[in-house]
Parts: sequence; C-alpha cells; structure tokens
Amino acid sequence: MKRLTIGTRGSDLALWQANYIKDLLAGIGVEAELKIIKTQGDKILNLRLDKLEGKGFFTKELEEELLGGTIDIAVHSHKDLPTAHPAGLIIAAVPEREDPSELLLILKDCVDVTQKLSLKTGAMVGTSSNRRKAQLLALRPDLNIEDLRGNVPTRIGKLRDEDYDAILLAKAGVNRLKIDLSEFHVEVVDTTELVPAPAQGALAIQIREKDHELFDLLQKIHHHETAEEISV
Repeated sequence: MKRLTIGTRGSDLALWQANYIKDLLAGIGVEAELKIIKTQGDKILNLRLDKLEGKGFFTKELEEELLGGTIDIAVHSHKDLPTAHPAGLIIAAVPEREDPSELLLILKDCVDVTQKLSLKTGAMVGTSSNRRKAQLLALRPDLNIEDLRGNVPTRIGKLRDEDYDAILLAKAGVNRLKIDLSEFHVEVVDTTELVPAPAQGALAIQIREKDHELFDLLQKIHHHETAEEISV
C-alpha cells in the first residue's frame, strides 16, 4: 500500500483525530501524512450553523478533495456528516467511540448544587446548538442561552474571559485533547438527561467507493460494536 494522504480540518481536535487515525494505520503497517483543509464552518465564525446555507459545513471541502483525488482518506467527526453521502464516497471504517456524554463547564462562583445541573438561577450558558438549547431550557427554563462558536479551546477561553457563566461541550473532544479543567466546576450530564447528537464521540473514515483495496485494509481498524451502536 502506498503512503496515504489524510484530509483533515485544522483545529486542535480535528488534528488530534487525524493523527489518531494515522497512528492506527501505522499500527497495521501503513504510512500516512496529513493535509489540512479549511471548510466553510471554519471560515464563517460569526453565524450560528443553522443560519448557514447548505449542508456539510465541516465536511464538504474534504469530500471534494477526496473525489478530486488529492487525498485518500477524509477523517470526520461522525456527527458532522450529512445523512446522505456524495455519490462515489463511502464510510469505510469507524474506530472505537469516545464517551458521547455532554459536559457542562461552570465558573466556580456560578455553581448552585441545590439546582438541577448545578447552575445558579438565571445563569448564562454558551452554546450554538439548537438541540442543546432546547434540552437545557426544558430542564431549566430560567437559564439564559447565548450563542457560542469556535473550536474547543476557543470556547473554553470565552468562558474564562467573557460573560458566560457556563458552556456546554461534547465530553469526547475534551477527553481527546486532555484539557486541564481544574479551574471550573465540571458537570458530566448523563445521556438520559441531555441526549447527545447522533454518533457523538465517534469518528468516520471516508474513502472513494472504488478504492476496494483500501476499504479491505481499513477493516483492520474498524470497530464493529461502535458501528452497530451509531447505526441504530
């Protein structure tokens, strides 16, 4: 097998994910290099994702390069993928999933352990996800929800430096980046209380449908239990 080119976004988390796949490939004797590709979701940071036109805000440009032959593999957060894949592309493998739970980071002076989610009354919570917003308000109608965009370290920095009392993140991303959260109160929210995005915590390895040899090779790093879990 030739040296493969892995397409990835350039955020800290995306690079961690791509390097994780690179290491898995090295474990089965396949060399790979990374190519960083900017997506629409990376370029437009002043709008909520539901205000952007089209689909695949974090995936389309990677898929275009995959179809164009400039990369051999695209690594995605599975939850970012549209439900329909472009013609000629398939998800060839899914590695083992990280914890899909949501993580609530709260400034320590905004904690009230007598309240649900340990947030003080009227706390300002940062998230740009309509799913998270709706579920938070269903649990705590008194909360104020404000938009929050950016990669994981950027959002944590905004909690530290701006007017938010708390922010809601996917636990998987924080776990992968091994971020020190000791300055915050950390509330792990059970998936029965806040339902995560479909396939949250899972990665997707996308290739060209015609690359049969590569597909067969990637089955060595495919995690069948995760694939079954996220297909439900």
